[in-house]
Amino acid sequence: MAQEPTVRYSDEELEEFRMLILDKLAKAEEELAFTQKQIDELNEVGFHQQGGDWYDDSSAHTDLELLQRMAQRQQRHIQDLKNALLRIQNKTYGICTVTGKLIDKNRLRLVPHATKSLEGKNIANAQRTQLAGEDTKALLEGDSDRPAPPTRPIGDRVRLPNTLLSSEAGDEWEISSETMENAEGYTTQKLDDDDDE
Repeated sequence: MAQEPTVRYSDEELEEFRMLILDKLAKAEEELAFTQKQIDELNEVGFHQQGGDWYDDSSAHTDLELLQRMAQRQQRHIQDLKNALLRIQNKTYGICTVTGKLIDKNRLRLVPHATKSLEGKNIANAQRTQLAGEDTKALLEGDSDRPAPPTRPIGDRVRLPNTLLSSEAGDEWEISSETMENAEGYTTQKLDDDDDE
């Protein structure tokens, strides 16, 4: 008699994962609180002294942006762990969302909020790559649903460096780095910036 494949993890296994997730959740919340404390301190102390050195001001802004990105990432991680706890409560934890098979226990111990097995992740990545390739192919082939890219420059004029201009003698040409090309009619004009000299 063939053994039926396991559809879900047992209640004992789910409890093991729940304890693991609760431990990771507590650590993640501690890290978020510490990061938020650093952001608050930087906001209180760091920006009241602006007006000094420009480098110090930009450094403080860079530090603040980094801390805010870290906090956002930590918040997403905490939400993922809470979602995993909900899946444990619903007894759907550990089931791959792509293949429907159980995710390996070792993977769940390393990444307890995982929703895909390695096989499912590879399938999802291959589908994403295939869709991206189709979008690129359609864009290159000129998909009729997409607007055509502009065929002329977006601005009124485009600066052309070292463009040749015809001198008044007719046959001679002089090089000018101050020419502009009109995007509408493509006529070359000399700029009047040096008239004061």
